[in-house]
Amino acid sequence: MIYTILIIVQVVIAISLVALILLQHGKGADAGAAFGSGASGTVFGAKGSANFMSRATAALATLFFLSSLTLAYIVNGGGVASGGGSGSVTDQLSQQPAAQQAPANNATSSEDANQASGQEQSSDDQGNGPKIPD
Repeated sequence: MIYTILIIVQVVIAISLVALILLQHGKGADAGAAFGSGASGTVFGAKGSANFMSRATAALATLFFLSSLTLAYIVNGGGVASGGGSGSVTDQLSQQPAAQQAPANNATSSEDANQASGQEQSSDDQGNGPKIPD
């Protein structure tokens, strides 16, 4: 339940961040106008106090960061230190048994099948087909 709520909050914050960032006026946009108007000292200087848009962006970025950390903590199951988590990906892979692969060619599989059924192959028979009785 809390996971679903946090995902919804995360998406809303992300969309809001994108909208706020796209609506803001960039610092470089004033560079051309400043050179022509004689106020070249303010082109790359300090902007003064932050306005509402930049403060809202900083607050949303902080909330996005905190919700991301919270979601990561929840997905991990409370952390590895508490014993509730499953560990890293490499730990999970080392705990899984290795899957046995199928034989690459038919000769090997026919040899294995003959040995499993108790039949022995002669040295001239390389598993190239069924053995014809004499």
